[in-house]
Amino acid sequence: MTNELLIRNADHLVTMDGKRRELIDADLRLRGGAIVEIGHGLAPDGAEVIDATGCLVTPGLVNTHHHMFQTLTRAVPAAQDALLFGWLRTLYPIWARMGPDHIRVSTQLGLAELALAGCSMSSDHLYLFPNGARLDDSIEAATEVGLRFHPTRGAMSIGESAGGLPPDSLVEDETAILADSQRLIAAYHDPSPGAMLRIGLAPCSPFSVSRELMRDAAILARETGVRLHTHLAENDEDIAYSLAQFGCRPGQYAEELGWTGDDVWHAHCVKLDGAEIDLFARTRTGVAHCPCSNCRLGSGIAPVRAMRDAGVPVGLGVDGSASNDTGDLAAEARMAMLLQRVARGADAMSAREALEIATRGGAEVLGRPECGSLEPGKRADIAIWDMSGLEAAGSWDPVALLLAGPRRVRDLIVEGRRVVADGRLATIDAGKLAARAAALTRDLAG
Repeated sequence: MTNELLIRNADHLVTMDGKRRELIDADLRLRGGAIVEIGHGLAPDGAEVIDATGCLVTPGLVNTHHHMFQTLTRAVPAAQDALLFGWLRTLYPIWARMGPDHIRVSTQLGLAELALAGCSMSSDHLYLFPNGARLDDSIEAATEVGLRFHPTRGAMSIGESAGGLPPDSLVEDETAILADSQRLIAAYHDPSPGAMLRIGLAPCSPFSVSRELMRDAAILARETGVRLHTHLAENDEDIAYSLAQFGCRPGQYAEELGWTGDDVWHAHCVKLDGAEIDLFARTRTGVAHCPCSNCRLGSGIAPVRAMRDAGVPVGLGVDGSASNDTGDLAAEARMAMLLQRVARGADAMSAREALEIATRGGAEVLGRPECGSLEPGKRADIAIWDMSGLEAAGSWDPVALLLAGPRRVRDLIVEGRRVVADGRLATIDAGKLAARAAALTRDLAG
């Protein structure tokens, strides 16, 4: 099989390049996992041809925050109407019953769902390891699906008996956490351009790990060249905890422990104040905005307009399916746009800016400048959306409609390889995966 693909006759091609060009009836040539040519009427020259007539072509979407282990705990009744801390206390005992197979299957399910929704690159935050589960289980699952993957070694070390939120059964010794972090970086982290797998370090949150672990993780990350990730300023409870326990707001706490900089991204940041936004802008600290989860948990509306205007790098995240119920980046982009309009008026954010956050913005937050846009020399991560169906009929602007129109990508190409073809997963058996996930969910519920 040729390693060259030619996408031909795209009705509308959104490059997200430096000029944000949009092309009509355009072609893209892909070779060796990269984009080598964009133009009109390109000759096949032996390439495998994908006809994109009637389609919108965009960069693959980028997910900057997820908890894929939660995919087997969607819509748990007792957690449906709880705020963050109550939601966690309800779910911790269920998650404590998981093991390696639950982690593998839930990760595959989460990644498969993202792929079908046009996502080509995703991070994952796994912060609990019950019954012998390891981050290796997630990595193994992701390799089979074929998305670009940024798994982060999360951790919880302060249980209820020590004033933390998680039960003692789910916390780990901090020396063991750091040792396993070093092992994972040595075994899996690929710093090269175009890498399919990069490790990050991600102590769960300021209310579940010690000040010492936050600081030590930052030191280790800088020594080994990996990125840092955690939850920050998610809701009012989060702010109150920080003020009571640390005597400062979350942004100040992060800064004191080395958790600001262009190698750091924080999830949520719903309650950042003006000074914290300025801090993140000065230091180029990234934010993973998770609007649907923030709505579901009643956390509030993140000040994304203020962040973007100040120069804070912002990407989108679906968050875990236990707080979102689904994994759809286009839906997140639409919700991000709508929430900013609710808060600040109808001109607060356009559909194109929301799509930019979902592509180019996410790639910047994850430290992947070679991804997130369609340009010669960039990686061949491409989503092809069929705009010829009923859900797109009557549209004057396919880019604006994408955020409300087709919910499933027609074709998804990652590193020049098809992960989704004609609306179906091309790398794994979706039916078998759904059946296995259903069986494991029944096991957890029983």
